[in-house]
Amino acid sequence: MFDSPLSASAYEVLAVDPGVDDETLRKAYRLRLRQTHPDTGGDAAVFIQVQRAWELVGTPDARAAYDRGHGFGEAAAPEWSGWRPPAARTDTRPRARSYGHPGGWRRERYLTLIREWAGRGVTLDDPYDPALVRSAPVALRRLLADALAEEATARVVADLGMGYTVWHDVDASGRGDPDAKIDHIVLGPSGLYAILSEDFGGPVRLRRGEFVGDGVPGAPIAELLARMRVIARAAGVRFSGAIVVLPDEDVVTPIDEIGKVRGARVAIVSRSALATVLRRGITGARDVGGNEVFDYRTRLQQTVRFA
Repeated sequence: MFDSPLSASAYEVLAVDPGVDDETLRKAYRLRLRQTHPDTGGDAAVFIQVQRAWELVGTPDARAAYDRGHGFGEAAAPEWSGWRPPAARTDTRPRARSYGHPGGWRRERYLTLIREWAGRGVTLDDPYDPALVRSAPVALRRLLADALAEEATARVVADLGMGYTVWHDVDASGRGDPDAKIDHIVLGPSGLYAILSEDFGGPVRLRRGEFVGDGVPGAPIAELLARMRVIARAAGVRFSGAIVVLPDEDVVTPIDEIGKVRGARVAIVSRSALATVLRRGITGARDVGGNEVFDYRTRLQQTVRFA
């Protein structure tokens, strides 16, 4: 996912300097194709990344547009608008009931820390400038990436309609710890789900019900399930399952129901497939129907505290 604050740039995927000439870039692309092709022992996910990188910088026009949008050299343009808070909606379609501020704590924390990192007395005209973000420590870039992921999920679940209720940035620590939160809790006819919005900066693998890879902090699935149980006990509700949402480019299968992990049903889904999963539910998961939806909503409203 080349627009993520955590992801490698197209040039890094192709293993070249951003200033190389077009012929050198083309040779690097062909070399990387050979190195990453699955038939020669390469990684299929990386092979796809190499192809995507070439789509972004493989022609002069595409390369110029990419450089403008990602802060490379003199081509960087001030009108670049990625990573900023999404614009307010203007349509009047019925939306899900929503509580809390998705991504709010992490975005505010990013803005505070990026200014501290830049240095006292330094004026940052644009804290989201791509060149600035790319040079920041990975911990800061992760804060921004997580905020963006949560905001993107919030836009998807908002469009589910009035039959759904959503709580964002739910404190699962009992002591106001924003690092121990559930990104989203979604209640609807298909069930009650705890959702983690993630962006690892690239494809990751699953091993024994958990994500593994250099870009994976901690044990995201295990932590989500532990926090889900805290809320379930406090509110007296039963979750139907847990969902981890990843950027479309970082998953091979849009919907991957990995079965039970520590007794809970878990699905890994692409962002564009999230609405489908929430409308139909995870296979085998318990529905929440009839008056139980209203009962669960009341219990969660009385219990939920925000990070």
